[in-house]
Amino acid sequence: MPPLSATVTPARRLAGRLRVPGDKSIAHRYAILAALADGRSQVTNFAPGADCRSTVACLRQLGVDIFDTHGAVTVLGRGAAGLSSPSAPLDCGNSGTTMRLLSGVLASERFSTRLTGDPSLSRRPMTRVIVPLTEMGARFEAANGCAPLIVHGAPLHAIAYRTVVPSAQVKSAVLLAGLRAEGTTRVTEPAQTRDHTERALAAFGARVAQDGLQLSIDGGQRLSGLALTVPGDFSSAAFWMVGAAALPGSRVEIEDVGLNPTRTALVDVLRRFGARVSLETTATDAGEPRGTIVVEGDRRGTVEISRDEVPGLIDELPAIAALAAHGGEVSVAGAAELRVKESDRIAALVAGFRALGIAADERDDGFVVRGPESGAPRPAGGAPDARGDHRMAMAFAIAALGADRPSVIDGSDAVAISYPGFFETLAQLVA
Repeated sequence: MPPLSATVTPARRLAGRLRVPGDKSIAHRYAILAALADGRSQVTNFAPGADCRSTVACLRQLGVDIFDTHGAVTVLGRGAAGLSSPSAPLDCGNSGTTMRLLSGVLASERFSTRLTGDPSLSRRPMTRVIVPLTEMGARFEAANGCAPLIVHGAPLHAIAYRTVVPSAQVKSAVLLAGLRAEGTTRVTEPAQTRDHTERALAAFGARVAQDGLQLSIDGGQRLSGLALTVPGDFSSAAFWMVGAAALPGSRVEIEDVGLNPTRTALVDVLRRFGARVSLETTATDAGEPRGTIVVEGDRRGTVEISRDEVPGLIDELPAIAALAAHGGEVSVAGAAELRVKESDRIAALVAGFRALGIAADERDDGFVVRGPESGAPRPAGGAPDARGDHRMAMAFAIAALGADRPSVIDGSDAVAISYPGFFETLAQLVA
């Protein structure tokens, strides 16, 4: 089936109260840890997107009983019995999280597993997890360090590993392997990344020690099933936050969204841009704070994202770029990692913004986007191509709100990866 398109009409402001889908980063981790735990787990507000469905499908192929009823996922953990050898390759779809985290789990199993993915995932680098897991004792087959991967599981031994690039997925793969390794596994990051895996492991009963940027986990620990709720996805909320910040007079209230401090760096960026942003924590579940975010658009400024800020903003950078479509300027450096996401997000972003009539330029490790208040012309509107990337589709939609005429987002159906109802929500917020 060919990609679909969606038409976005210009808007003066955004207004309304909403909730976003469950956080997909957290949902992946809860499903995997529940599968490894002893007993039954129930996860409510499970993320509805295709990426998390890929994780669930793979776990089912590994012998895990999982039942999904109206967004509540029940998992019967395999515990010490372990996972079963699958009868067919595990299809991770478009999900790098699925492939990398499951590699960490499968590294300790006594069987071999083939992991595949769609063309986009098959271009993404997997050497970053292959290297530490091989050092721990597993064996991999992978052409050019990319999928498809064959994981030959084996008894693992602990290592002390320093990640090359800040990556929560690599850190998580090593910690998951360390859970079944002999000894104490240590992983050190060059910069802080999202800490959902550490919080989830603790919730399921494992001990994870932290010393600055170093984490350590003892092998042989058992996990226990439990009931928990996934908070709303902050990275999905980011697009509404940016839309409200970019359009003066807007007011958007987002309820029950995750407020994990390793995810909320966008708040400071929007305040620097000139928006009014308030946060209220209302609850904490399994170590994950949640609450309400209110964003009101006021004035427009210039935003410069430095190399040091990038690890805490990596998923929000496409949304941040859309700020400049409405005025001001956004520049990003030190974000070469964007080139190996679901698309080359630097090239895709610049091409898409230019298609909308927005002044944008590539850097090797980032981009510069200039809006009408920085001397560039007002966007005319156009037909940007999302290139199969959900965050590109949503960023182009927010940028298109500031155009002179309606725009058509080609490949808009990519939002199903993380936010199936995105365009319906957009229509409700436009005022």
